[in-house]
Amino acid sequence: MTDQSADRPAGRRYSGRTPAERIQHRRTALLDAALELFGTRGYAAGSVKQLCGIAGLTERYFYESFRDREACLAALYDETTAGLRDRTLAALRTAGPDLGDVITAGLAAFIGFLTEDPRRARVVLIEVVGVSARMEQRRHGVLRDYAELVAGLWATARAEPLPERSRLTCVTIVGGVNHLLVDWLMDNRTTHPDDLVSVCAGVFAAVRATDPALANDR
Repeated sequence: MTDQSADRPAGRRYSGRTPAERIQHRRTALLDAALELFGTRGYAAGSVKQLCGIAGLTERYFYESFRDREACLAALYDETTAGLRDRTLAALRTAGPDLGDVITAGLAAFIGFLTEDPRRARVVLIEVVGVSARMEQRRHGVLRDYAELVAGLWATARAEPLPERSRLTCVTIVGGVNHLLVDWLMDNRTTHPDDLVSVCAGVFAAVRATDPALANDR
């Protein structure tokens, strides 16, 4: 007697999709709804029922993909920050070789990704703040990764590791970029994104010129 289990389909197709594909499709619809709801009305004001209404799904399907509303926010944050990082890294790879040009290209990609859809900026910069200790750890991890990215760029330009003081400087300027974008959102987005890039690039250049370790890159 032979085992036929390997030949059995994973599940019936419906509308051309397998069960796994349908689950993924519903999850994507819920994340799109979360971007709209949390990115316009805010996380605190958004309910599971509202999310499902926007997605055109019943609550049963929400809990198929997410444990609770915070888990949905976390998934949206992870997805959005992954897209943000991909855009930034792609810009860094194609810029150069001058370090100032590399920094400016990275800033333009970073700021562009958030400002071209202010819902992304609101979720990443505002709606995740203070939700829970777990979410704060997630948010801190993203900011730390960007500080390490900047430190890595400068360390590569110097051809040696940065001293601790300069690494902390990178943490500071990444926090400054983050807050500038918060201010842009709270100020009804009156500043053109190109001006935000210019200001941030100027800050990076000033820090690079005044920090002896960063000024000595090669």
